[in-house]
Amino acid sequence: MIVFIEGVGHMDDYTKKVEQELLIWKKKMTKQSSLISRVSKSAQTKINGLLPEKFHNVMTESIKNMVKATLVGSNITTKKRTSTELSLSERDELFREKLSLFRKTATIEGAGTGAGGILLGIADFPLLLSIKMKFLFEAAAVYGFDTNDPEERRFILHIFLLAFSSEEKRKETLFTIENWEQQKVLIADMDWREFQQEYRDYIDLVKMFQMLPGIGAVVGAFANYNLLDQLGESAMNSYRLRLMQDKEKGADTR
Repeated sequence: MIVFIEGVGHMDDYTKKVEQELLIWKKKMTKQSSLISRVSKSAQTKINGLLPEKFHNVMTESIKNMVKATLVGSNITTKKRTSTELSLSERDELFREKLSLFRKTATIEGAGTGAGGILLGIADFPLLLSIKMKFLFEAAAVYGFDTNDPEERRFILHIFLLAFSSEEKRKETLFTIENWEQQKVLIADMDWREFQQEYRDYIDLVKMFQMLPGIGAVVGAFANYNLLDQLGESAMNSYRLRLMQDKEKGADTR
């Protein structure tokens, strides 16, 4: 069981603060996307419709295998879940430290591959993906969840999808995360085609600019910093949400 060991008054104040932050975050996740985002998604959907089925099959299998490989590697190298006696505020602080470290790593990686033009720009995709997945495994451990559990690895993939998806899919994924205990039994596996299309559509435009000579390093560093920041927000609040729900039920056995 996770034990909150802070003073009662402080814990109540912090819990209220987190509850307010969760409400603001959920409102942000369900608001309408910007006009630019909607136009971009519409154009990418049309382009995807013109591409041959073989292309989609190859991309789906490639990204599926890439993600599964990073899941295995990340699980092996991640320190197992932290002490059950940490308070929520202590977990949040530890999480922010992890996020800062991974943001710096992603920024350096983006600048390096962006400076190298098209060839290194292509290498950015698997490198950044592995950084993101490793970060999510660390986040799960910080909040006390066991990544050896296949259900927790599926939850990690849903956090990833929540951070990098279109408006409609984002709302659907948020519902799944909010109702994870009920929804997880309905999820045998990820829809990998949908997963890869949502992710590629989300990052394709900015990554295209990263390959341009002269500005690639700056674009790569800026893009990767913000992508990790966005993933961090989704991860922190998704795990906070589960801990708060467990606390309300009084049924947390971690």
